[in-house]
Amino acid sequence: MSLEVLHALLLGLLLLGLCAAMAGGIPVAFALGGSALMVALLGMGLGAFDAAFLAALPGRLFDTLTSATLLAVPLFVFMGVMLERSRLAEDLLTRVAGLFGPRRGGLAVAVVLVGGLLAASTGIVGATVVTMGLIALPVMLRAGYDPRLATGAIAASGTLGQIIPPSIVLVLLGDQLGSAYQRAQLAAGNFAPETLSVGDLFAGALLPGLGLVLLYLGWVLWVAWRRPAQAPALPATQHPGLLPLLRDVLPAVGLVLLVLGSILAGIATPTEAAAVGAVGACVFAALRGQFSLSRLLDVARETVKVSAMVFAILFGAALFSLVFRGLGGDELVHAALSGLPGGRGTAVFAVMLLMFLLGFVLDFIEITFIVVPIVAPVLFALGVDPVWLGVMMAINLQTSFLTPPFGFALFYLRGVAPPDLPMLAMYRGVLPFIALQLSMLGLLALWPGLATWLPGLLYR
Repeated sequence: MSLEVLHALLLGLLLLGLCAAMAGGIPVAFALGGSALMVALLGMGLGAFDAAFLAALPGRLFDTLTSATLLAVPLFVFMGVMLERSRLAEDLLTRVAGLFGPRRGGLAVAVVLVGGLLAASTGIVGATVVTMGLIALPVMLRAGYDPRLATGAIAASGTLGQIIPPSIVLVLLGDQLGSAYQRAQLAAGNFAPETLSVGDLFAGALLPGLGLVLLYLGWVLWVAWRRPAQAPALPATQHPGLLPLLRDVLPAVGLVLLVLGSILAGIATPTEAAAVGAVGACVFAALRGQFSLSRLLDVARETVKVSAMVFAILFGAALFSLVFRGLGGDELVHAALSGLPGGRGTAVFAVMLLMFLLGFVLDFIEITFIVVPIVAPVLFALGVDPVWLGVMMAINLQTSFLTPPFGFALFYLRGVAPPDLPMLAMYRGVLPFIALQLSMLGLLALWPGLATWLPGLLYR
């Protein structure tokens, strides 16, 4: 049997083993590493795998643990969890809903605005969807809102944390795309490669993220105008004053401006800004009377859990990637994408479709660490802009997070929705917002400058 046939069989076994392990309920980190290690050992026994690829693993792991970029992950997680535990979402929803409630569709407008603000503050999608589902959904249903509009607005607004910076998705994508971009340039003979930073992705995602907020607002206002019975106004007795609103909103906006503004202005790196954000979140909680030693320990434990999950998946993905490359998988992917009719555009579409479908069954962290290192170097070799690609991937993952029947945001919302609310209403409710997100992807495909203009203005 030829070496090429052996490599193809082992690659098939590697992918089948990964799918079988995940289907069997094995955590993704162990499924990645375990399937890769077993196939590597089998390949070494058959003389079809070079053990030198495994020897590179300790260096990979050391680089990961000492990465200044990835240090931002636990800091941003800490900031988000602390703000979530300090009841930021609850108070913001109450105040903003009180401001816009007198108008038709006002509650839905409040949900979208607060979702965008929480996305820029916490970036934790699950917590945002659950919190807004617990607080806003019962109020919207009691006020006579159509269940489809209410659930669609909450689920879609909760996913904004994946695209509006500072976002954990963008931090992880920036790390993986930055490494892939340098590898692609070195392979092309450029020994002074350009770099891609997390700050570039933050700047690139800002306009598309705000554009999604405007599209969401446009949809809910259109529904309120054309179908007023589906989005009624609240009674006037439920509207608080402007000063309580400013008291809750201004500190949150100030923290966002401090973190994101320092990154975009080049004053601080994302890691440094994340540290400032973590301290600022503690100060914010203290000002609201929500800070205590027990809460600090609770937030620290949650941060450790989330960060450990991220790095465990990254370690497993590093081993998987080395074995995949050792079996010639990267060459097969390069040949497959380069050989597609239509060239670069078709290759990007194929990758986006693959990531969209994987988003039904895998979390964004897993997709980022498994798929991006494999496909990104190929797309960069075809001349794809790295910032544009990163923003496209982030919005694509956000869309799959929302798409029925497997969208994770829908499962989060289902867990806190009233039992008599049919799942079909939730599915139908998110469809217009999915169409809006696909429209944003289309706009980005037609006008890449939506993602590349601001980074070019700020950093180049």
